[in-house]
Amino acid sequence: MAVKIRLQRHGKKNFAFFHIVVADSRAPRDGRFIEQLGSYNPNTNPATIILDGERALAWLNVGAQPTLVTRRILSYEGVLLRKHLQGGVAKGALTQEQADQKWNEWKAQRDSKIKAKKEGIVKDAAEKVKAAVAAEKKVNEERAAAIAKKAEELAEAQRKAAEEAAAAKAAEEAGEAAEQEA
Repeated sequence: MAVKIRLQRHGKKNFAFFHIVVADSRAPRDGRFIEQLGSYNPNTNPATIILDGERALAWLNVGAQPTLVTRRILSYEGVLLRKHLQGGVAKGALTQEQADQKWNEWKAQRDSKIKAKKEGIVKDAAEKVKAAVAAEKKVNEERAAAIAKKAEELAEAQRKAAEEAAAAKAAEEAGEAAEQEA
């Protein structure tokens, strides 16, 4: 029986998440499986991976073959590195302590990269918000200036109309005074 470590699709259309399972290669994609090893959610940034590394390593050691995507996930989580280091221990090239030290160093380095990526994402989001606020402030200032200019023009027009009305009234009164004298 050929055993595969593969993804089992769940979720809804355009928003899938996956279970990482060990299954017979002849079983349907979302069908029967032997054991569930974890889950993978590509919808978050960075993707969320929950994996039982010990069980995955055990299945790899007994011959389970990962698919391409699960191979990348196992590599990202360090399971394949651990299998490689255990092979070195079995051959006598490394001691168990050296293998554990190398794996812990790799794990610390990977965790720092993930932390840096998350901080970068938060920083970029903050910069986008800052830029949007600045752009909105600029637009609001332009609108306020346009409204003030329009109000000034309207006030000027009303002042001219009042002056013209006063001049017309004065001219009319002067005309009536001239008629009365005549």
